[in-house]
Amino acid sequence: MTRVLEFIVALIIVVVFGVVVGLVMPSSGHVERSLVIGKDMRPVYDVLNNFRRFPDYAVLRSYDPRTQFKWSGKAYGPGAEVSWESSDSDAKAGHGKLTIASAEPRFDKIDTTARNAQIVWNLDNDWRGKDKHFTFDLERQGSRGQLTKVTWSYDVAYGFNLIDRYSNLYIHGNPDAFIQFSLNNLQNVLATVPNVDYGKLIPYIRQTKPTPVLFVSTQIARKDGLAALDDAIATAVKQIQDAAKKLGVNVTGPRIVFTTNYGDQNYSFDVALPIDADHLTVAGQDHALTAPQPPKLEEAAPAAASSSGDAAQSAGVEPGSQDRFGRLVVDGNVRAMLAFGGPALEAPWNGSAAGVPPTRDMLKAYAQTHGYKYDEVTYRSYDIETAQGDNVNTFSRYEVYLPLLGDVPEQTPEQEAGLPQPTLEPASSSSAPAPAASAAPAAGQGG
Repeated sequence: MTRVLEFIVALIIVVVFGVVVGLVMPSSGHVERSLVIGKDMRPVYDVLNNFRRFPDYAVLRSYDPRTQFKWSGKAYGPGAEVSWESSDSDAKAGHGKLTIASAEPRFDKIDTTARNAQIVWNLDNDWRGKDKHFTFDLERQGSRGQLTKVTWSYDVAYGFNLIDRYSNLYIHGNPDAFIQFSLNNLQNVLATVPNVDYGKLIPYIRQTKPTPVLFVSTQIARKDGLAALDDAIATAVKQIQDAAKKLGVNVTGPRIVFTTNYGDQNYSFDVALPIDADHLTVAGQDHALTAPQPPKLEEAAPAAASSSGDAAQSAGVEPGSQDRFGRLVVDGNVRAMLAFGGPALEAPWNGSAAGVPPTRDMLKAYAQTHGYKYDEVTYRSYDIETAQGDNVNTFSRYEVYLPLLGDVPEQTPEQEAGLPQPTLEPASSSSAPAPAASAAPAAGQGG
């Protein structure tokens, strides 16, 4: 009996000691890790202010490659949500949900003068504690402000729950590892984003309609400049107009240029004109125009190969047949297809054609940081010249498009915020894009 009493007394002492220690332990937990990333603050801010790239850098799929993600709420900014579920009950990934609680300052205030920014994610998962959240503190660094220090921290409140307080002993386990591995992955994801400043761009998502076009593939040496570009476009337009006359169809809009390959030495592209017929009679047969399709693996080749002026002849295709993208061959140089159709990211440029490639690069960088998918092999970026100018007294106007694939939001953050695209006014230079008109013609995916 005495030993039983001794055991009970010892047990009470242990319990009391455990309670006292638990009360002494902190009522909250905090862990943080920092990394300097070789990117301007804006792309870092954008990647963290939406969850569309989250699976690419979060460590969750390293724990379980079959982890499933589901997006809800807004596409960008406070209110955006992502949840995940691991298919392996023993995996560290588990299940949970993140919600963007705040982002300061607003995205359009993240310019070269912004030194700091902060984004907060609320966390709901099976880790112990309440009021769990991640905080991202961004600080501009570097002599030219081209670096961003990212401090990713985790905070949790334990209150008077003693078990939760004891869990603080393990805060350097899962929470710390999640931050450290994900932060390293974030750096790798951002390394793939083009190093261009798109801060002044005001892109919109345009829903486009399928449009029949005739086009000619061509190529110029970049060293020959804008004069060679103008000559190549004029030659292609003349060929298309002659083909349209023979086919008995009418041209219905301005010229379109689909970029195939903007290389260091050469620029390969397709010049197209929209027409008023989606069925053409070629070689005595009626053909319904279709959208381009990805080439089969055995037919796949570098995209530039399809842009030489004699592509149809070198491939041995005859009028009335289809090339490897499923586009109708009208004659040796002219082909036809159903272009566009679907969402496209669009931004305008006022100035000479020299400003179109930088605008195109900005759209790609913007798409990558916002999680918009695109495929330039089949659905190529393109521009439409909607107004011609002499670029001395008046400026030309181009609307540059990047076709998007998969799940695409209805609007960009700029659209949701009501930021207008400026009208056609003189641009500050011909080497950096200046947004133009708020209205754009229906246009989208093309091959």
